[in-house]
Amino acid sequence: MTFGILVVVSAFFFTLIYNGYIGYMPPIEELKNPQDKFASVIYSSDGEELGRYFRNTGNRVYADYDDISQHVIDALIATEDVRFESHSGIDLRALMRATVKTIILRQKNAGGGSTITQQLAKQLYSPESNGITERALQKPIEWMIAIKLERFYSKDEIIKMYLNQFDFLYNAVGIKSAAYVYFGKDPKDLSIEEAATLVGMVKNPSYYNPVRQPERTRQRRNIVFEQMYKADMLTESQLDSLQQLPLSLDFHRVDHKEGLAPYFREELRRILRAHKPERSDYMAWEKQKYTDDSIAWENNPLYGWIEKNPKPDGTKYDLYTDGLKIYSTIDSRMQRYAEDAVVTHMSKTLQPRFFKEKRNVKGAPYTSNRNELSSSQLSSLINNAKKQSDRYRIMKKAGMSDAEITKAFNTPVEMKVFSYNGSVDTVMTPMDSILYHKHFLRTGFMSMDPRTGHVKAYVGGPNFYYFQYDMVSTGRRQIGSTIKPFLYTYAMEEGFTPCDQMLNEQPTIIDEVGRPWTPRNSSKARIGEMVDLRWALTNSNNWISARLMDQLNPATLARNMHNFGITSYIDPVKSLCLGSCDVSVKEMVTAYSAFANKGMKVDPIFVSAIADANGNIISEFTPAHTEVISETAYYKILSMLLNVVNSGTGNRLRRAPYNITAEMGGKTGTTNFNADGWFMGFTPQLVSGVWVGGDERYIHFNGMADGQGASMALPIYGLYISKVYADKTLPYSQDQHFTFPPIDLCEKEFLGEFVDETVPTESSIEGVFD
Repeated sequence: MTFGILVVVSAFFFTLIYNGYIGYMPPIEELKNPQDKFASVIYSSDGEELGRYFRNTGNRVYADYDDISQHVIDALIATEDVRFESHSGIDLRALMRATVKTIILRQKNAGGGSTITQQLAKQLYSPESNGITERALQKPIEWMIAIKLERFYSKDEIIKMYLNQFDFLYNAVGIKSAAYVYFGKDPKDLSIEEAATLVGMVKNPSYYNPVRQPERTRQRRNIVFEQMYKADMLTESQLDSLQQLPLSLDFHRVDHKEGLAPYFREELRRILRAHKPERSDYMAWEKQKYTDDSIAWENNPLYGWIEKNPKPDGTKYDLYTDGLKIYSTIDSRMQRYAEDAVVTHMSKTLQPRFFKEKRNVKGAPYTSNRNELSSSQLSSLINNAKKQSDRYRIMKKAGMSDAEITKAFNTPVEMKVFSYNGSVDTVMTPMDSILYHKHFLRTGFMSMDPRTGHVKAYVGGPNFYYFQYDMVSTGRRQIGSTIKPFLYTYAMEEGFTPCDQMLNEQPTIIDEVGRPWTPRNSSKARIGEMVDLRWALTNSNNWISARLMDQLNPATLARNMHNFGITSYIDPVKSLCLGSCDVSVKEMVTAYSAFANKGMKVDPIFVSAIADANGNIISEFTPAHTEVISETAYYKILSMLLNVVNSGTGNRLRRAPYNITAEMGGKTGTTNFNADGWFMGFTPQLVSGVWVGGDERYIHFNGMADGQGASMALPIYGLYISKVYADKTLPYSQDQHFTFPPIDLCEKEFLGEFVDETVPTESSIEGVFD
């Protein structure tokens, strides 16, 4: 009688829970369509995953049942729920066993009674249980949710959902992320020992952490093998063999600051999530940024993509939870070559020389030239560097006095600092750490297809973890002599030819306000002689550039440069001809694309397509071309820029260690006091730009030998393009040529019609000056 009453009451109690009258029961629609949150994934153009966008709550990437190794499924069922295929959400036998062993026999290792479906119910729907009542109801609610899940989903779907939900630590949420983080694989490629390792973590991922507790995890893995043997999934000989295997990992920490192309991924995140610019949202000093963002909002369909492309139901996509598939234009191989080139040149050549020059110099890494930087200016720069640090802002926000902050900044503490050989644990004062990191020269590099606008490689600095300021898109520095191709193009458009001559003597020119301006020149070659414009550009002669500018209009040059794609403010003064304006690497690569593509400027494209979580294409992106050089002027300036590499300041590329034979144009650039070093290079297939300099303009080499663009920037391009050409899996060849119509470039007009570009020529520029 008592038992019958107990059964009836229990049945009534569970019916109330099942129907949501007691405790929390998710709505039917939510049970049928659980709100999975998946990270968005960025792919390279050659199919490699570059990274993911996710919040701290989960780096989860969807894996279908067929994408998961059978070893994982077998191991999970054998270890967590051996009667998974036969129960309907609750395994009464396992539940009774756990109850008897735990409550009656007081055994600590009684084994769990929760089925895989119950564990899934807990993952999906269990709310926080704070009170006694909530905790008491937690298990019964999980049982009822599990029963409902079994009604709505097949066994395969439950397994798939469970494996997509579980958090394996280290931002590895779900089996696809876990397979990559721990073994560098897709889940379908996991071996049986790798599968058993991950399934072993399910019991307690923190306790069975394969990175921190490898031996404990190996023992747990072997228990999984034993469970598989008991379930007749392994033979005894297989069990013995597998248990002897060591625990092997191929660990990949998933962090937006690490991995391939971190600067690119961060800039892409900013672009995708941008809002329509409003002037009130920008600081007074951010006028240029407001201008750039406004232009991007109007002209770049990728900029503000989240805002511009709502879902079919009108809501906005969430970059962190909607599982978007973002197909970038970056080529993973070329990106690695670019990053390797930066690290190789900076760590093995440039940085050691800079350290050597600044060793034991007062005020280092800032210049010791007090005519350039006075002692008071130096103190101000160092103080500003302190105030711009996160440590200072945090201490100021906490209400600490200036005296307390100064004391803290001069008190040694334990910290990690950057080195090219990896982070270094050390003890130093925060002030010294700021100056130490300012010793490291910064760089920006971008490489793009001049026909499609597809950005193939993007390196915004030497190390994203320590130096997050992006010197490709965000940073702007004076461009020096890399401006001269724009000046000479302007001259060619005005009827000048490469063979026109000018006197190579230092001129004194009256500027816009009537003051005399006498530019300097680093070279002493052919002083007092008449030289042609081809020689002047080849050797980057400042005097001829100034004379040319004096016969042209600085305002027109500035306007032309804007047409080339430079959005930065350009002061239309005569000294502009020597590169006094601040421009980003991305703008320069955009502008130089016209020199590689018959006078057609192409805007950079970061992404070729975006798809939803199911793979349906939402948006595709196509290049935007603008003609900025006439055909007549184009071939004249192209011939001159090819000569810069063949015979001028870019000639190092023709010699060891690069030995590049490909037909290419380019231009070096160096600014006052060697503050900035540039190299712009282009072939018929690629246009690339490199900048190298200090964190501030007053941090630089003392002399031209190390501080010029040919020494600071050109080697990065040389190392990169050499590796690109050496990789036969890439579609780039040193046999590609620019083609010229049959013209005399010293004449004002063409002598003939344009010839078919497909006709091969041994040296397409040979003889055009004869």
